[in-house]
Amino acid sequence: MNYSFEYIDIILLAMIAGFIFLRLRGILGKKTGHEDDMAPSFANDFDFKKPLKKKEIYEFNEDAKKEFLNGAKIAYETIITSFAKGKLTEIKSLLNADVYKLFNDAIKERSSKEYKNETTFIGINSAEIKNHNQNNDLLEVSVSFISEIITCIKDKENKIISGDPQKIKRVNDTWKFSRNIRSKNPNWQLIETEV
Repeated sequence: MNYSFEYIDIILLAMIAGFIFLRLRGILGKKTGHEDDMAPSFANDFDFKKPLKKKEIYEFNEDAKKEFLNGAKIAYETIITSFAKGKLTEIKSLLNADVYKLFNDAIKERSSKEYKNETTFIGINSAEIKNHNQNNDLLEVSVSFISEIITCIKDKENKIISGDPQKIKRVNDTWKFSRNIRSKNPNWQLIETEV
């Protein structure tokens, strides 16, 4: 009997596995050991123009929008992954009091039922500013995100309650960020979520 074909099959399978590994690594990236060192802040001193001296009315320019979106994308991913892990203290500065309470209540409910949230953030397909306005001293910007996430909820017996750990889910979110122009704190905070 000739076993050379079996060795060729094994070599081909190893090459395919290596190719898939390299593709996944290229798409998902790799851990550098500094992931948790990211400071949870979303500060942005972009050029708000003041067209009138008596009224402080601010407007975005195109460079400011691009810079804001870069910060919003980082905040979005950080908030989603920290919420999934149940670690709200890491993102407290990114959330206003109402959103923090809402997220904290959801985590407490999940914990009381002994559910586990397993989430893998794949990436953001698009982020677009839907609208921006000024409400007295508050600047508000709504951003529409389209992202890809793998998520599932498991009970204490490790049975899946919802989601699918093998399926990439496309998520459409609209989040509203706000910042007080009178405040010394330059951070933008998430004040509203809409799915």
